[in-house]
Order: sequence, then structure tokens, then C-alpha cells
Amino acid sequence: MADHTSSKKAIRQIKTRTARNQIRISRIRTFVKKVESLLAAGNKSEAVVALREAEAEIMRGANKGIMHKNTASRKVSRLTKRVKALATA
Repeated sequence: MADHTSSKKAIRQIKTRTARNQIRISRIRTFVKKVESLLAAGNKSEAVVALREAEAEIMRGANKGIMHKNTASRKVSRLTKRVKALATA
């Protein structure tokens, strides 16, 4: 177990940061699942609205350091492509 005051503080900070990051990751996954379920149902208009919300949440996660910016952009791009494909189908 940590013995120094600074290492005890670091452990507390890590615990807080991890909890906060888990909440953010969970929110991102929830928003993405919502878009994917609407895509599976074939509901284009609601999928577009859900995509806009998911994109904001994903990019917020990238800005907060939850995921790399390129990873976030790739995820948004792939979701957007799937929503556009639903529109033409």
C-alpha cells in the first residue's frame, strides 16, 4: 500500500478520474447503440437525430482524452456512412 502522502493523493485522484472516464465511455456506448438500433429498425429520420447526438458525445470524449481524435473521427465517419446508406436503400 502507498506510504507517502503524495502517492495516497495520487491513488485518490486516479480513482476519481477512472470513475469519471467510465461514465463518459458508457455514455458514448449508449449513444452509439441507440443509432445502431435505429439503423437496424430502418428508421432514417430518428437515426439522423441520434447520429447528431452520438457524434457530439463521441467528439466530447475525444476532447476529454477518453479516446484518440482519429478513433473518434473514424467511428463518426462509419456511423455517418451507415446512416447515409440507409437513406439510399
